Amino acid sequence: MRVAELYKKKRPVISMEFFPFRDDKTAESFNKTIDTLAPLNPDYMSVTFGAGGSTRDGSAQTIDTIMKEKMLPCVAYIAGYGLSPDEICKVLDQYQARGVETIFILRGDKPKETGFVPHPKSFAHASDLISFIQDHYDFNLGCAGYPEGHVEAQSLERDIEYLKLKVDNGAQYVVAQYFYDNAYFFNYERQCRKAGIDVPIIPGIMPVYTLKMTRALSKICGTKIPDVLAQKMDTIDGEDKAAVLDLGINFALDQCRELLEKGISGLHFYTMNRSHSTQKIIRQLKLEYLL
Repeated sequence: MRVAELYKKKRPVISMEFFPFRDDKTAESFNKTIDTLAPLNPDYMSVTFGAGGSTRDGSAQTIDTIMKEKMLPCVAYIAGYGLSPDEICKVLDQYQARGVETIFILRGDKPKETGFVPHPKSFAHASDLISFIQDHYDFNLGCAGYPEGHVEAQSLERDIEYLKLKVDNGAQYVVAQYFYDNAYFFNYERQCRKAGIDVPIIPGIMPVYTLKMTRALSKICGTKIPDVLAQKMDTIDGEDKAAVLDLGINFALDQCRELLEKGISGLHFYTMNRSHSTQKIIRQLKLEYLL
């Protein structure tokens, strides 16, 4: 399944992101999540790749579960930080042997464990890794975009210049970091088009799952929590899980409605390996928009 071609043929494309399961217990939970979401007929699912290759085996096993056991289309992530070109090739060869046709490329973060030493020939930037893969393989390639600017970027304009380089080097579609204010995405898309980036740019949707997680990830990812959402979060008890989930579902639904009405190419859901919110959101959107 070549994702860039999918975006040319269908709109909106519905996709979901998962991280690898770690053991038998999390594998069982993961299976339940996939079985709950599969009836929604997502166009594809994607599996992340841990910093420094820390989850390479788990990522491969999770991809096998999605593709071979569940018979669903899958995109494999790869993060180049710290890995040698030979290690990258070993991972990509495994993906190719599994029938993966689309790779989503990130620079990746430095592993948290102490003592990790990156390979001296590791790829410093996602654009370098994209160029390497483009020269050696026939995968469809995707990359990340940051509507509010990457946390390490000097400015949004400079960050868009880096995105242009990734596209020039071979990225064929972009999935955006999640955001809670659609104005950031619309502004980002306009600036990207002005910069000559003409590939699909897909908004990322992250419902509020818990108040603590939302606030913590906001700081890590540089995603601003707008006043309208912050006020809603402040009015509910964080221990009331049902109320928190309802808030997240309703807020994400409003985001998705506006995005769909603007004609976006797709919606990419960051599931955090959970099913309840994503299922509720997509079911409602299917009723309203006949997706």
